[in-house]
Amino acid sequence: MIKKYTTAIIALLSIVLLSCAKKDNPVNSAWHKADEIVKSIVKPKFPDKSFDVLDFGAIADSTYNSNRAFTEAIEKCSADGGGTVVVPTGVYFSAGPIKLLDNVRFHLEDGAVINFSTEPSDYLPVVLSRWEGVELYNYSALIYANGADNIALTGKGVLNGKASAENWWPWKGKTEYGFEEGMPSQLDPPGRPKLLNMNNTDAPLETRIFGEGSYLRPNFFQTIDCKNILIEDVKFVDSPMWFINPVLCENITVRGITVVGKGPNNDGLDPESCKNVLIEDCFFDTGDDCIAIKSGRNNDGRRINVPSENIVIRNCTMHDGHGGIVMGSEISGGCKNVFAENCLMDSPNLDRALRIKTNFFRGGSVENIYLRNITVGEVKEAIVKINLNYDIKNESGDKFLPSVKNVYLTDIKSSKSKHAFFLEGLEDSNIKNVGIFNSELNGVEQESILHHVINFETENVKVNGKQFNN
Repeated sequence: MIKKYTTAIIALLSIVLLSCAKKDNPVNSAWHKADEIVKSIVKPKFPDKSFDVLDFGAIADSTYNSNRAFTEAIEKCSADGGGTVVVPTGVYFSAGPIKLLDNVRFHLEDGAVINFSTEPSDYLPVVLSRWEGVELYNYSALIYANGADNIALTGKGVLNGKASAENWWPWKGKTEYGFEEGMPSQLDPPGRPKLLNMNNTDAPLETRIFGEGSYLRPNFFQTIDCKNILIEDVKFVDSPMWFINPVLCENITVRGITVVGKGPNNDGLDPESCKNVLIEDCFFDTGDDCIAIKSGRNNDGRRINVPSENIVIRNCTMHDGHGGIVMGSEISGGCKNVFAENCLMDSPNLDRALRIKTNFFRGGSVENIYLRNITVGEVKEAIVKINLNYDIKNESGDKFLPSVKNVYLTDIKSSKSKHAFFLEGLEDSNIKNVGIFNSELNGVEQESILHHVINFETENVKVNGKQFNN
């Protein structure tokens, strides 16, 4: 009798344990790491001192160049041990970059607007930069920092790059790399093929001098090798190219910002080879990827060999764009530990919700990607797209097989898409360990595509009201 009851108890415990294990999918069990990342991020702190740009000669006049006043206020603030440079309400004009220095918070009061010059020569001399994941000396970003610690860009004001089809955007040009339909110029940007070739041949950095005549557009905000960065509440409008691009930076908080720009390559936020990043409560309406995580392209990415890692994205809204949350395509240095939750992605002009893109020239290892509680109203193509043969026709050089593994999503709800899943690995490099749990995907027009995928797991996933079985 005792043996009979013991056997029954063991059987019952086995059922309970199996049930618990089933509910505790990899997404849920990994989220403690996200909490640790957020807690570890060091936020900048500033002395309680203010430096009003009006005291340095700035004038709230849309035709007066206040760039020198901005520069002198920042330099004085940093030299005095730090504090806040205040831009009062009004419309200002900057014919040149704003360069942030150690311990400076650049703050735009509510109603403050800075319009930037669209004259390329205003962003010379050239500075150290990355352009599409490749190191070079190029036009300065509109807001730039190199090697600065404890910096911030805050306030309810507006930063307007004034880029348009009449100035920066036609530089994309009509080349073998594509031309944006409707753009008015037939200009070929000679700098891009030259730069990519210098990368593939490992040309020394000091020889990669571009700028005037190369037609390589600058980004709006770029920080190189900086620590403890805060970007909060500001609205960015119409960038020449990518909007926000921290490179080789650590401890980054981006909170409450708005990014609006429909130009070519108008990515919203591109952390590149960065560590410990929090992105929350932001709105993106862009001409390219909303958030695109990167780590350098081809030889440069492998030579520098710094991944993007420990990134938390939460409570953000993605409207137009090529992808909501993207890894790649310049991902040669790798990417790991990305967490996204409680985001809304919805637009007939948003192509995908989650995308990972690379190829066997760019390579890179992408792993440990976790999403939960994502609401997708409508996207053009797929809820999840992973393709390891991205833009392969325009590549050359040695092959470096990419690796994508451990991609897990739970509690995803969508209303309209062409595919639920579009996963395209390589014969020599399969996509590994993809899991979708507790999700409802409706309005799906076509079958999912799963090529060269190992261990694709679904649990309690409905597509168009029916249980999904891969």
